[in-house]
Amino acid sequence: MDEFNRKNPLLSLCGLNCGLCTMRLGGHCPGCGQGNKPCKTARCGMQHGVEYCFECVEYPCLIYEHSDDYDSFITHKNQKADLEKAKTIGVEAYSSEQEEKVKLLAILLDEYNSGREKALYSLAVNLLDVEEIKLVIDEARQISNEISIKDKAVFVSGKLKKFAKGKDIELKLRKK
Repeated sequence: MDEFNRKNPLLSLCGLNCGLCTMRLGGHCPGCGQGNKPCKTARCGMQHGVEYCFECVEYPCLIYEHSDDYDSFITHKNQKADLEKAKTIGVEAYSSEQEEKVKLLAILLDEYNSGREKALYSLAVNLLDVEEIKLVIDEARQISNEISIKDKAVFVSGKLKKFAKGKDIELKLRKK
C-alpha cells in the first residue's frame, strides 16, 4: 500500500477538490493518488475497492464524522456536498465543472494576483458557482488596464467577498 494511484487528479476520493488546492498549485503536492503515500481515507478506499467514498456501502462512515469541522490546505466546507454532487450528476460532469474552475482560478492568479490572493481565490473558486466567478472576471476585465495589479486584486477580492457574503460564506480557512 505504499503507492496510491487514481485516475482523477482534481477530485479526491474523499470529496476535496485537489485541483483548487494551494499546495498543489504551489507544486508541493501532486494531488490525491498521484503516486503519493495514501492517507487514512485513501487506505480505507483501497481496502473497499472504491474510487470515491460515496461508492462504498459504508459511506458515510466515521471518517466523515467531523471531516468538515476544519480545513487543511483546502477548504473542507463542501466536502460531503461535493461528493454528493459528483454522485448525483456523475463524476464526469462534476470533473468537467472542476476543470472549468481550475481554468478560472488560473485566470484569477495570472491576471489579478498581487502576490497575496492565492488562498482567497482558491477558496472563492472552490465555494462559489462557476457563473459567479465568470461574472467577477468579466467585470474585472472591464477595468482600465492602466490601474496597478494591486488595485485590480483589491477590486476582484472585493467582488468575490461580496458574492460570498451574499451566500453567508466566509472566505477564510478554518484552522484548529
